[in-house]
Amino acid sequence: MGGTAPGMTVSQFALKRIPFRHPVAIMIAKRLGIGLAILWIISLLIFAGVEALPGDLAEAVLGQSALPETVAAFRKELKLDLPAHVRYVSWLGDVLHGDLGNSLASGKPITELIGWRFKNTLFLAGSTAAVAIPLALFLGMISALYRESWLDKTLSISTLSAISFPEFFVGYILITLFSVKMGLFPSISSISSEMSFLQKVHAIALPCLTLTLVVLAHMMRMTRAALINVMDLPFIEMARLKGMSRRRIVFYHALPNALAPIINVIAINLAYLVVGVVVVEVVFVYPGLGQLLVDSVSKRDLPLVQASGLIFAVTYVGLNLAADILSMISNPRLRHPN
Repeated sequence: MGGTAPGMTVSQFALKRIPFRHPVAIMIAKRLGIGLAILWIISLLIFAGVEALPGDLAEAVLGQSALPETVAAFRKELKLDLPAHVRYVSWLGDVLHGDLGNSLASGKPITELIGWRFKNTLFLAGSTAAVAIPLALFLGMISALYRESWLDKTLSISTLSAISFPEFFVGYILITLFSVKMGLFPSISSISSEMSFLQKVHAIALPCLTLTLVVLAHMMRMTRAALINVMDLPFIEMARLKGMSRRRIVFYHALPNALAPIINVIAINLAYLVVGVVVVEVVFVYPGLGQLLVDSVSKRDLPLVQASGLIFAVTYVGLNLAADILSMISNPRLRHPN
């Protein structure tokens, strides 16, 4: 009677049991409202930032030798002859209907250009998460088990040293060591649909390792801090008095009660892995959305810049909303306030 239904996760079961007027349901609705408001403000900032760029877009694309009639016709095609607020409403309406427009550089639909690039970015971020999250949880639990020991201090110094360097510096160091010196991995992480999964993993090994070193310390330190806070509570002391081993206490008692802050920090780092890969993609010439964004800026392909920025924003805000909701659902004190 008290277990979860077959085929349901704990979070789904907890969410199903939360009444509509429950404080958690109200908090979730507020978070969703705030998230939508943030996305609307970001869309305004993206559009305003593009509008603030100096020069005339039509003249920049056609060149100075273009005839005035050609420039005027191109401005009308881009709707640059309309007021800014009218163009913003039109652009936002098209976005809500799934139409991101066409690229000025190639003339192709932006959804077609972004699709496989975003898929590549998600593949890199997902591969990094598959390595970094279990490793961070394991190292965080080891540090909590042996806190203030030489092992704990060594792990803390090593991970904090790795996060202190910028991504491009770490990337170039890894290229020098593993590509130039040892020849183990390619320095240019180019992948295609014809490659097998193992070939893709080999190609992205260096950018994946770079991102892992960047996000590992934050997740590990939060896991350690959350576990130490829980392990100082009375019910953990009772478990110790019953003679339970430290490993059993950490895995079966401390970790489930420390999930809320750990989920938050994991989701934030997942958002960074998707949004913050621009520098890493440029360093390793990886065909992802970040590389496409940089190329679009250099070509002054503003519709593509707007669409890429908006996709990054939706991903970041969405993952942070998911972290907030999962933290609230996984917190028994919020689910059962009485």
